[in-house]
Amino acid sequence: MEITPLSASSPIHRLLHIGHKEAIFFAGSSSTLLCTHSGTTYKHPVLRISHKAPQCSMQGISKKLENVPWLFGSPKFIVQNKLPRDVVVRSELTAAGSAEDGYLLPELKVESKVRGACFYVVTAFSAIFLFVLMMVGHPLVLLFDRYRRKFHHFIAKVWATLTVAPFFKIEFEGLENLPPPDTPAVYVSNHQSFLDIYTLLTLGRSFKFISKTGIFLFPIIGWAMFFLGVIPLKRMDSRSQLDCLKRCMDLIKKGASVFFFPEGTRSKDGKLGTFKKGAFSVAAKTNAPLVPITLIGTGQIMPAGKEGIVNVGSVKVVIHKPIFGKESDVLCKEARKAIESVLTQS
Repeated sequence: MEITPLSASSPIHRLLHIGHKEAIFFAGSSSTLLCTHSGTTYKHPVLRISHKAPQCSMQGISKKLENVPWLFGSPKFIVQNKLPRDVVVRSELTAAGSAEDGYLLPELKVESKVRGACFYVVTAFSAIFLFVLMMVGHPLVLLFDRYRRKFHHFIAKVWATLTVAPFFKIEFEGLENLPPPDTPAVYVSNHQSFLDIYTLLTLGRSFKFISKTGIFLFPIIGWAMFFLGVIPLKRMDSRSQLDCLKRCMDLIKKGASVFFFPEGTRSKDGKLGTFKKGAFSVAAKTNAPLVPITLIGTGQIMPAGKEGIVNVGSVKVVIHKPIFGKESDVLCKEARKAIESVLTQS
């Protein structure tokens, strides 16, 4: 929708011709018409147009109302104002120039919902099969590779790759900046979408994510997270947060890597939020390399809060050079600067 200021000389209202009748359409009104007929008030949605809209927009509205026969029994049209009088909301129909073009967006939404349903079908079937392999191999993993769990992470990489391959492509930049696989490190990244986890798993690195305790209760996925050694966290529990940081430091000392989303939650507008200091304290105290990663495109494909849809798009992963230091504040500023430098260019 496009919002256009109304000039002082613009008319406050105009006549809308529907068949042989007339209705007054007020600029700046909402898209709801309250129609009173025989003592009964009905609501009917209409498309809003500016006073500069072409004739085709008027025809599109007329067509939309022709299928409502009770509108033509000499009713009174009462417009419910919800916007200031000096603002006109112009529909997509006006910009496109034809009545048919204005309905492309709902079709795209349906397509995204279908893709979303297919996405979860693929990930569910892949997870069930691969979880069996993970479960069979778990005793040996605990015996020979308790902390890194490379076998489990390899299965997770296969699962993530099988899931995302039919829906979007991932481009990697800066793979040479990744530390050697056996080098413990602290990884940090911006967080835009549920798809961030899938994208990062395709890297094939054995880092431990931090997740809400409630996710571990999910069938198959939650159990696989337990096998992977994902670190549980109660967000509003300060004691749980402290235990989480201690466990992260312990894992690094024993050769494993950890992964943080320092924003603490997904960004709904794609902009970088405030960084929490936990990840940088762990890196500073353990002297482990801090590896900033920028994720681009996941928020457009599956926006935060809209996990039921998968839009068409592609994803780019940029791995920055490792940062070393013993001051958490300095590490935080440098990592944020590196991640943000790529986000602002995208």
